[in-house]
Amino acid sequence: MKFIIATSYVPFIRGGATLIVDWLKSKFEEFGHQAEVIRLPFVDSKDSMMEQMMSYRLLNLSEYGDCLIALRPPAYLIQHPNKRLWFIHHFRVFYDLWQTEYCPFEDNLENRSFRDRIMEADRVGLLESKNIFTNSQIVQQRLLKFNQIDSKVLYPPVFNPEIYRSEDYQPFIACVCRMEYHKRQHLLVEAMRYTRSNAKLLLAGASSSDQYPRTLKLKVLQYGLSQKVEIQDRWISEEEKSQIFNRCRAVAYLPFDEDSYGYPSLEAQHASKPVLSTWDSGGVPELIVDRRNGRLVDADPKSIAMAIDELIEDRALAERMGSEGPRRIAELDITWNRVINSFAS
Repeated sequence: MKFIIATSYVPFIRGGATLIVDWLKSKFEEFGHQAEVIRLPFVDSKDSMMEQMMSYRLLNLSEYGDCLIALRPPAYLIQHPNKRLWFIHHFRVFYDLWQTEYCPFEDNLENRSFRDRIMEADRVGLLESKNIFTNSQIVQQRLLKFNQIDSKVLYPPVFNPEIYRSEDYQPFIACVCRMEYHKRQHLLVEAMRYTRSNAKLLLAGASSSDQYPRTLKLKVLQYGLSQKVEIQDRWISEEEKSQIFNRCRAVAYLPFDEDSYGYPSLEAQHASKPVLSTWDSGGVPELIVDRRNGRLVDADPKSIAMAIDELIEDRALAERMGSEGPRRIAELDITWNRVINSFAS
């Protein structure tokens, strides 16, 4: 089959939403299909969002390919007679983040009207789709709640899981992901103030601006944690990330109400490392079961510190939890075979 993979992107911002497109194309070709990727820029600016969405809508690819798979919004507005979705998130500030500290818009008549227009446009593209897959149960629930649309969960696998393997359990916690406020690396820095063990923390990843990494570094200095916390605010390659995960004691991933379990959680499981997360992290608890293959705690620094100490002080516990990772992946059938067959059938 010939697949068109369509998505939006923000210039110079890389992450799971960009990697999944490249990986999907490569896997389609590996399974004997043809695949073409279409990336269109999209900037989350209220002043131009509707115009940008209209430009997506005007793109008609009906005569090309056997199937169009849309991922990041608003790619599902592109016209095609056999359109399918791997829906990874809404424009979250107008959906699940509305009226939270993570939403930059005031809840007033003007913004509510704009929000309604976004939802109406989204519903057009969603209802045109023949199949809708989501990357997690939580996104599945949001689609049902906000758009009254059913979907099936299709968990995204890691591209090269074989590069992740347990080589050591050194006494440090690794958090490797984009450095953004909603990823909540600050909770980990604050937690390190309360640890009693010899735990060390590595925070690594690029950011959309210098502001949040700067805030983290100032916290490290303010709390006198320079000997316990290392911050590398730069892009971390897949190979470098695997080397970190293969050596660490555990992987921390503490986003607020995340769209999925997040690639760091899955990569940690392939590396047989326990994952430290929070109950309010969204899709992470779909993969991580507390005290089986990781720890889920309240999103406060002291609770996180206690979990860090537990993992650092009891290496055997960390190893035992880590060994459950590959089994948990198998239970959920997180494989490319399942992904490709879902779209090609």
